[in-house]
Amino acid sequence: MNTDAAPGELLDRVQELTARLDEYPDERARELAQDLLSAVIAMYGDGLRRIVDAIAHAREAGATILDELAQDGAVASLLLIHDLYPATLEERVLEALDTVRPYMESHGGNVELLGIEDGVASLALRGSCDGCAASRATLELAIKQALEEHAPDLAGIEVQGLAEPPRPGDTLGSFELPVLQCPSELTR
Repeated sequence: MNTDAAPGELLDRVQELTARLDEYPDERARELAQDLLSAVIAMYGDGLRRIVDAIAHAREAGATILDELAQDGAVASLLLIHDLYPATLEERVLEALDTVRPYMESHGGNVELLGIEDGVASLALRGSCDGCAASRATLELAIKQALEEHAPDLAGIEVQGLAEPPRPGDTLGSFELPVLQCPSELTR
């Protein structure tokens, strides 16, 4: 295995090997390989936990280092896998929403986090976004992307104020509509 591979390539390789392992007809061999993989992951997780603890004991300098490490996609993934990421899921969801809020506010709307339960974030679209026909596109193009970047471990989202999707037979055609401002005066 190439140790200079990009994180995405490494993840693809792990997924490929896992799929190939699942195809083995010998159940005992599959279980043994999965146990070995789990033990290796636990061993690396324990080592990573000790590294994070040592960094945390370095106080302010350690917090700076840990924050910098969390900005690296490959390291952030490992920190998330082992529950060592320096920010909680709620903090990361709020950070994601903060990145899209200026766009939404420029169109008279907003998004609010109502809570997180069992890894599912409950969101509410406010202002002109509440029930707006473009709210689904805004969700797809901005909010979901920001959440995937900041909180990839989020299990899902529930959204209040989302316009219903177009029904088959609607006369909008089959092309994507751009996200436009939907002030409440125009939707009356």
